[in-house]
Amino acid sequence: MRHRLIVPAAVLAALTLAIPASAAEPAPGAPGVGDPYYPDYGNGGYDVSHYDLRLKYQPKTDELGGTATLLATATQDLSRFNLDFALDVSEIRVNGKKASFATSGAHELEVTPATPLAKGQRATVVVRYSGVPSDVEVDGFTSWHRTPDGGVAANEPEAAWWWFPSNDHPTDKATYDVSVAVPDGTTALSNGTLQSQRSSAGWTRFAWRSDKPQATYLATLAVGKFDVVKDTTSSGLPVINAYSKDLGADEGAARASIERSAEVTEWLEGYFGPYPFNSVGGYAPNVDAGYALETQTRPFYGKRGWANGSNVSVVVHELAHQWYGDSVSVRQWKDIWINEGFARYSQWLWSEDQGEGTAQELSDYAYASHPADDPFWTVKPGDPGPENQFHAAVYDRGAMALQALRNEIGDEDFFAILKGWPQQHADGNAKVRDFVTYAEKVSGEPLSGLFDTWLYEPSKPGAPALSASDTPERPKSWKKIQETNHVHEH
Repeated sequence: MRHRLIVPAAVLAALTLAIPASAAEPAPGAPGVGDPYYPDYGNGGYDVSHYDLRLKYQPKTDELGGTATLLATATQDLSRFNLDFALDVSEIRVNGKKASFATSGAHELEVTPATPLAKGQRATVVVRYSGVPSDVEVDGFTSWHRTPDGGVAANEPEAAWWWFPSNDHPTDKATYDVSVAVPDGTTALSNGTLQSQRSSAGWTRFAWRSDKPQATYLATLAVGKFDVVKDTTSSGLPVINAYSKDLGADEGAARASIERSAEVTEWLEGYFGPYPFNSVGGYAPNVDAGYALETQTRPFYGKRGWANGSNVSVVVHELAHQWYGDSVSVRQWKDIWINEGFARYSQWLWSEDQGEGTAQELSDYAYASHPADDPFWTVKPGDPGPENQFHAAVYDRGAMALQALRNEIGDEDFFAILKGWPQQHADGNAKVRDFVTYAEKVSGEPLSGLFDTWLYEPSKPGAPALSASDTPERPKSWKKIQETNHVHEH
């Protein structure tokens, strides 16, 4: 005879409530953070606090291999999690135990630990891998640049997949130790400061450290024959610049520009506050690209950018990003204006300082250069869409928005905002609307209408200072600034 146990509903509810949350069934982390522009970039279920990359690279064959150790914390009860990566993986361990893994999608590496991770649990994830980055394409493109004497990883919004496994979205920033062994006579460059350089058995290992939170796309690796120039700023900040030894006729222009990095950094501190990182500089590899990129502490400058001679304005742009884009990073990729609008405006301020055209004159000329029916005005800098993420309107109309703000609230509040914003969100992430709120707080004025007009309306804003017949004179700095319009077109 079977007896049916009947439990009163009230007792059953009490028993259910008594089950701890940790007893819930672990679930897989999401294969993307849900960014509206790039839904499968980044991953859910964990946060990375540190990347330790110990690698070896052979320039002759472009073979890269080694071990990545990620220190992470689970943000949910986690049965499985993803990494963004495109090279070949041979083994993964989570907390010392072998984990199973598989690939899916274009760049997803699915990792299943031997034991699920509890929410809040810290995990050490070790990934052993190898590959030839120049042979790897994802969705028909590559962010790895093969050079005659090595290779370079530098791109936006993705670059990490070709050289280390990661949670590839700006909202998961981490510190980095990057140690790379290369043949003697070859240099390995990365972010931050050089901790050590040791040679053994024909190989030299360079160990770099970036000790402030850094987005994955801002991590860089460059291997080749470089002339490395070291110095310090007047405040003692290390300056590390590097130039490929085969830049040819472009070498002079590259050096004449990048060697002014310390001067530009000190000048920018006057507007944005103390420099946020442990070193500054830039590097010019023999990469046949026309763009530059604000890789943290050490911007990348493509070779074609020097074809028309020196251009300090592009150095101003990339170094301004150290505050606006690197220290304060986008919350989502649609917030790109808080990177590019400010970097462009810094170029206008530099022009003003150099007596080559004021910010107002540059704003007037940019405004007058585009008639009302120009498609330029249909791009919304506050949310340009992934296809227009680096459109000229994000730069020029984005900077016009800042000049409109300056005119509206006056210089005192405007420059207080420029300096206070990077301190308010240092080492973090922010949205366009966060900046609007901050500007309203500092100025005490309602500004949503102004920003909606300049950042979100798909039409040419009215400008009472200009009439239809006005044709402002072209500022002297205009051409050099416009040469940097495509610095991020990759």
